[in-house]
Amino acid sequence: MKVLIVSDSHGLKEELIELKNRYMTEVDAMIHCGDSELESSSNELSGFLVVKGNCDFDRSFPSDQLVNLNHLPFYITHGHLYNVKMTLLNLRYRAEEVGAKIVCFGHSHIAGAELIDGILFINPGSIRLPRMRKEKTYSILEIDDNKNAIVRFYSIDGLEIPGLKVACKIG
Repeated sequence: MKVLIVSDSHGLKEELIELKNRYMTEVDAMIHCGDSELESSSNELSGFLVVKGNCDFDRSFPSDQLVNLNHLPFYITHGHLYNVKMTLLNLRYRAEEVGAKIVCFGHSHIAGAELIDGILFINPGSIRLPRMRKEKTYSILEIDDNKNAIVRFYSIDGLEIPGLKVACKIG
């Protein structure tokens, strides 16, 4: 299974369309972790599982989603409600509470992934305003049938950023 994960696009439209066109036939799901600053009905977000960020004003976005993809529970949230700029502890508690094995979030604009207590946390960074690096980033999660996961990060032009790659086993 492959999943495209994007966050914090802050009004970008062409870039979202470009990512959709680039990966539509390669991925099983597309996730946007909030702060799109677009309407939920926008063409750019069609096909994405989307949540509401602190800069999203369309009330029809859910604040979070728990979805099963290939029999794995994914928890999707923006992160601002869990204080992710300071700690992942609150988000970890929420993930445990809902039984998530994978958590996709944004808000900090800092790309990264880590396994905490058997739960994989993925922040794809921002395709508009990255922090802690110059590249505007998104990620692709690949999981095989044995629950081996690889999270790869890419710059907006589709080039892999090898130093950010994370491999682990989903618990």
